[in-house]
Amino acid sequence: MGDDKAKGIIEAILFATGRCIKFGELINILELNSDTINRLISEMQIEYENENRGIQIVRVEDGFTLASKTEYHEYLYPALDKRIKPTLSQASLEVLAIIAYNQRITKADIENIRGVDSSASIYRLTEYNLIEQAGKADLPGKPMTYRTTEDFLKMFGLRSLKELPKLPKYKLDSNRQIVIDDIEDLFEETNKENENDIKYEAPMPSENIIQNKKLKEKETNINE
Repeated sequence: MGDDKAKGIIEAILFATGRCIKFGELINILELNSDTINRLISEMQIEYENENRGIQIVRVEDGFTLASKTEYHEYLYPALDKRIKPTLSQASLEVLAIIAYNQRITKADIENIRGVDSSASIYRLTEYNLIEQAGKADLPGKPMTYRTTEDFLKMFGLRSLKELPKLPKYKLDSNRQIVIDDIEDLFEETNKENENDIKYEAPMPSENIIQNKKLKEKETNINE
């Protein structure tokens, strides 16, 4: 099979399916090895860029998908049905961020971090296919866990979760609110050449649960 035909088949598959095609699927369909598939797609990406095409081939984890180029998004809105465009509230974005940084997290842990009921946000995010159920946790009652989907990566232009922005250092005040610690110094550090050496910490649900339990125990002792 010639390269031009193989590229045409890849383009047709990505266009017709409208979803992320796994790398293994392309290998099985085209009956070509992984190195050849990688080369062909790399060449197609360069060709799309050089020809000023309106679409691009985007890698999402272990697969590929067709997507419009970001510089043309403003021209797409008049042609699209805006009713199907996901609109996320601040609450939904908070829940989505928590799940993105804490894959396979339970609803109880999400609500423990936010301090409010998150049922509506979880339902909406699931409806938009930005999150999905990730199996039950090995905890009493076997609660369901959640994780982000490939559509989440596509929506935010990420190839994998490793490209998520790093979280700043944080600490909790007496009211259990997150406080940015030495934010000016942090910004200065991020501009240094040794940026990769900076350590970041993300709030973990398990730690919040432990801290809350300790606070509740103290309140109980005081009341007694």
